Amino acid sequence: MHKRIKLLILTVCCLLFARGSSVTAQSAVPLQRTILMVDDHDVLYRSGTRRILQPLQRHSARPVLGVTQPWEVAIAWCSIYRNPESGKYQLWYQAYAAGFARKRTHSCVVCYAESEDGIHFVKPNLGLHEINSIKETNIVLIGAGGHSTRYCNAVVVDPRDSDPNRRYKMTYFDFGIDQGQEYPGLHVAFSADGIHWTKHTQTPVLRCAYGNSGDPVPFQNEADSAWSVPLSMSDAMDPFYDPRLERFAAYGKMWVDGPDGGMFFKHAMGRIESKDFIHWTKPQIVLAPDDHDASWVEFHTSPVFFYNDVYFCLNQILDRGTGGGVIDIELALSRDGFDWKRPFRDPFVLARSKGNEFDSGSIFTNATPVFLENEMRFYFGAYSQGATGADDTTHKSGIGLATLPRDRFAGLTPVPKSDQPTLRKPLEKIGQVSLKPIDLAGYDHITLNTDASAGSVQVELLDSNARRIRGFDQENAIPIHGNGLDHRVTWKTKTLRQLPPGPHILRVHLNNATLYALTLNEISERGPQAR
Repeated sequence: MHKRIKLLILTVCCLLFARGSSVTAQSAVPLQRTILMVDDHDVLYRSGTRRILQPLQRHSARPVLGVTQPWEVAIAWCSIYRNPESGKYQLWYQAYAAGFARKRTHSCVVCYAESEDGIHFVKPNLGLHEINSIKETNIVLIGAGGHSTRYCNAVVVDPRDSDPNRRYKMTYFDFGIDQGQEYPGLHVAFSADGIHWTKHTQTPVLRCAYGNSGDPVPFQNEADSAWSVPLSMSDAMDPFYDPRLERFAAYGKMWVDGPDGGMFFKHAMGRIESKDFIHWTKPQIVLAPDDHDASWVEFHTSPVFFYNDVYFCLNQILDRGTGGGVIDIELALSRDGFDWKRPFRDPFVLARSKGNEFDSGSIFTNATPVFLENEMRFYFGAYSQGATGADDTTHKSGIGLATLPRDRFAGLTPVPKSDQPTLRKPLEKIGQVSLKPIDLAGYDHITLNTDASAGSVQVELLDSNARRIRGFDQENAIPIHGNGLDHRVTWKTKTLRQLPPGPHILRVHLNNATLYALTLNEISERGPQAR
């Protein structure tokens, strides 16, 4: 019983942190468990079905935030946060200013914008950092001015932190001085409002590699003054708070050695973690290109977010040899944050646009999607050229927006035809999904996220021995029609509260329909359900 209560509390906390929801002591809170059909983690088996990816849909061919200022030679890397109380959006983005900025500290800066609806953004004149004697800017962070340019920025908002001056946390790459020696690596900064930032005094907090392709691997106990750090993170990574592990995790570029043993061959997906955002663990590789990839495939960087018990990665697939390093986005999955699967290599979840649009060359994702009641929003930076295209001032760039209906990352749909000899007759567009046994005690009803606009869906219940339960069988299940996010499952004479105790198998029958998610709903004693 205590284990179940802990699980329910964890589920609510995860939903609140991920969706940006808010709850007061007087509100009615449904305790829910949503099962996504992105993988077979909760599936006992399925027959006559196939899994289909739902690619992200662009809000517009135009960016929601474009280049308007002289220091915005190119804009790309971004993070976004929607305040759950006010609904206000805060956006942080990188502005590459080389060729305009006279100081190295300003060659690549972090800028700030905000919006009431997440579509129309304004760039406030903050007056915090001037550039080339221009005093009114929206720049909120500049570089150290060391060996090379400050690069990348990722912001995570942490309402749990007891120190209000650390509620906003940022990671970025730069060169810092440690005991008189300059090192490249991960830097962090903190803020109370996301606008006024204070850099942490330790620079860097984690050293990273910096060098040239083919550099030799250093020997054991070799002086660490060199910047050749084997198996280290590179210059870009995205942090997020992992509610399961109760700590921060950051995923991003991690160099692997080449066929000849030389360093800086290509990027894999690396991971580090921290409890305080300052002290980070030794990097480890968690995913790398494999035999199913073309030889040119590498991961530019790999931002991760946690949602409905699944770790999602909007993996940036880099083709370094085409157009200066073009990037498309692939959806990867994990159930623990360490063991990753790549079931959706084709098509991409977000492919480059055609022609010469602002996002036709490379796309830069982040770990901060926005989850609204019925829509998931994914903001991204982009160039009309490859990842190194920022050096060409004639290219286009901007911050774009792509969306999905809630929970519709991927779905299960019937195969066109099942004609195995064991069938009494061939079946067309008919399939079923049987979930692993679930204890349904206390749940009031089930809702389906499904598209049955051209067919129907029915749900029947079986006991743990896979025997049908009278009244909850397919013949007594009311067919679901139409395309909706919250279709309620019903039977002719039975309700879920009349179900005998014990674990049960949920079997979803699909007739020319697609199932994206299934939600178990438990109504609290404080009032009726409210999503």
